[in-house]
Amino acid sequence: MDRRGFIQLASFAATQSVLGTTVAHAASERAAEDLTRWVDPIIGTGGHGHTYPGATVPFGAVQFSPDTYNKQWDAASGYHRDDTSIMGFSHTHLSGTGVGDMLDLLLVPRTGAVKLEPGTREHPEEGYRSRFDHKNEHAEPGYYSVKMQSAGGKQVQVELSATGRTGIARIHFPEGEEPHILLDWYHVYGTNNTVTWADLRVDDEQRISGGRGVDKWTPKREIYFATEFSQRPKKIEVFAEGKPVDSRRVSGIRLQVALHFEPGSTVLVKSGISIVSAKNARLNLDTELPGWNFDAVRTAANRKWQAELAKIVVEDADAERKKIFYTGLYHMMCAPTLNDDVNGEYRGLDKQVHTLAKGEHNYSTFSLWDTYRALHPSFTLWQRERVAPMVNCLIRIAEQSIYGFPIWPLQDGETYCMPGYHAASVMAEACVKKVPGIDWQRAYRAMRKRNMDDDYMGLPIYRRVGFIPADREKESVGKVIEYMYCDWATSQVAEHVGAHVDAKIQRKRSQSYKKLFDAKTQFIRARLTNGDWTPNFDPKATGYSPAWRDYCESNAWQSTFGVQHDVKGYMHLFGGREAFARRLDALFTEPFGVTNENVMDMTGYIGQYVHGNEPSHHIAYLYLWAGQPWKTQERVQQILETLYHAAPDGLSGNEDCGQMSAWFCMSAMGLYAVDPASGTYVLNAPLFNRVTVKLGGGKKLVIGAKRSSHSDKYVHGVTLNGKPHDRLWVHHSELVDGAHLLFHLGAEPNKSFAVSETAMPPSLTA
Repeated sequence: MDRRGFIQLASFAATQSVLGTTVAHAASERAAEDLTRWVDPIIGTGGHGHTYPGATVPFGAVQFSPDTYNKQWDAASGYHRDDTSIMGFSHTHLSGTGVGDMLDLLLVPRTGAVKLEPGTREHPEEGYRSRFDHKNEHAEPGYYSVKMQSAGGKQVQVELSATGRTGIARIHFPEGEEPHILLDWYHVYGTNNTVTWADLRVDDEQRISGGRGVDKWTPKREIYFATEFSQRPKKIEVFAEGKPVDSRRVSGIRLQVALHFEPGSTVLVKSGISIVSAKNARLNLDTELPGWNFDAVRTAANRKWQAELAKIVVEDADAERKKIFYTGLYHMMCAPTLNDDVNGEYRGLDKQVHTLAKGEHNYSTFSLWDTYRALHPSFTLWQRERVAPMVNCLIRIAEQSIYGFPIWPLQDGETYCMPGYHAASVMAEACVKKVPGIDWQRAYRAMRKRNMDDDYMGLPIYRRVGFIPADREKESVGKVIEYMYCDWATSQVAEHVGAHVDAKIQRKRSQSYKKLFDAKTQFIRARLTNGDWTPNFDPKATGYSPAWRDYCESNAWQSTFGVQHDVKGYMHLFGGREAFARRLDALFTEPFGVTNENVMDMTGYIGQYVHGNEPSHHIAYLYLWAGQPWKTQERVQQILETLYHAAPDGLSGNEDCGQMSAWFCMSAMGLYAVDPASGTYVLNAPLFNRVTVKLGGGKKLVIGAKRSSHSDKYVHGVTLNGKPHDRLWVHHSELVDGAHLLFHLGAEPNKSFAVSETAMPPSLTA
């Protein structure tokens, strides 16, 4: 998409014209079906989902949302459904992550005396927190509202909406109480000593701007803002380090400003953000949101969501299933996030300011260890125009970053979160699927440096001996599992660019599972420098000591089934297809839990299968290689129906920037990319009777299911474009130009369909 697509406005007059057209267009779309009504942003805000309920647009840089807490794992998004008071409303949030950061530019609407501390959950009245009731809260795509208790016992109503780089609030204060808005530029996720520097300037009576550095999950992150108020305040108070100062421009660490208004006022506040400068934040604000028409902004945001949600049309009579699906689709567009300014500037991971080529965008919030599995594969179908820009962004990051190849990049920094380097997986998938607009020689140079040369988290010894000794590197098994897949992915691009010698080395190394498979126990296990297995092996433990885990957010049960790209070759180590199937059966029936520690990320158990964390996400599909696809059909249906709900705690684990939802949406459509870098999808009984995916260019993928009742979950046959399809997998090339997949389903397993070795999905080992 051209950068201009994110620029909504050039003048106030243009605002009215553009948004007037938006209203008409949105009304026309909703006349058919308003898909935004099926989205409930509250889903995932309870339990361990870690989502936020506030206002954003698809892939937007601003996530304008309430903060109920900022110092606990289950408040990683700044919000948790169990809380009953609100600190304020900040402009940046993470969607469903297992680590917290962001929460920049907190707006605190209050009445009564100005308070500079937030107070506590237990005693919110001690600070600037406000109590609220969830019955007075409403969330929908692009809009959030809540009524909070004022200091005098009345209500302050706050409404939020957003554009790509700006947020707007409409605040209704009660009569008879003195209102103010506190802008807290010190508020962050976690402890408040992570702000390393800050500037704040009162530009005039209605405009404030500033910048700051935050050293949290993302190291030395820079963020800037420009804020405007719709009316002139009665008084402005500036605070530095908790004390009032007689200055309109201050620097320090803890900076805050309070603006006082008349009782009963309705005040609109709009802000632009930038990771480049306050000047660019102002440019973003002036360009995208020059006027004060809150309802028009809300309507425009809703239209953006409607247009994106309409790319996949589900026909189903079950309201809960549709709500789960479309809320999942919504969460799949909350990341990656836009990370450039309207003039094309962005701050790279070299901490320098760069300017994009025309038509490109910079993105952030790549939770790649999670999202390479289902989110990015889904984008190659229904978000195809974004795939090349995202891959090109990852290439730029690799070239510019002081941190090296991207792992989990966030704004202008690298978090180094999770093992592996799965930008390679996303790149390889785009290469195999022949996505245009990507320089693959340039991509491979970046991939090869990490794969063949870099000294990174055990890679040198892995390259030499095929495993990482557990006495030399934490999470040694977890890293090898991810490095094997990244080898496989990199080899795909190496072959494409003619680096055949490299590809051969990478493919051989991707079979390093042979070095860690213990035939006696039939588990993937850790080894020591001398080659011995680690002592005191317990397959339900995360490693031989809690402080030195062998596995990453998993134990031997899940990790043993972590091979995605060479299932055929791997299962021979178990003794063949039937033995492999029996081992899979045992995974799903073994008593759940971890024996040596509590791993918060491991939730959603079915036996030792852990759906609440990503290493398990492909496992239910492995029965297809074992010649028992009906067991995949049983398990996938079980997961779809028992581990997802239309409720605040409706996710079985962290949303992880769209991956948890992507598993549901792809599986519910009957497609899943067990091995994304192969360009293939395995097939499974769809949850819905008919799904239409708009592929772009007027092409459509239609997925249908013929069943007598919804309980029919077993595949008896498949047709592709009207012709019998004798296997339960397809290549992307068979779908991308438009296709019609039809599943014939029954109540009992068909144990003769697609069970032969010739029908097996592809593997590295032929």
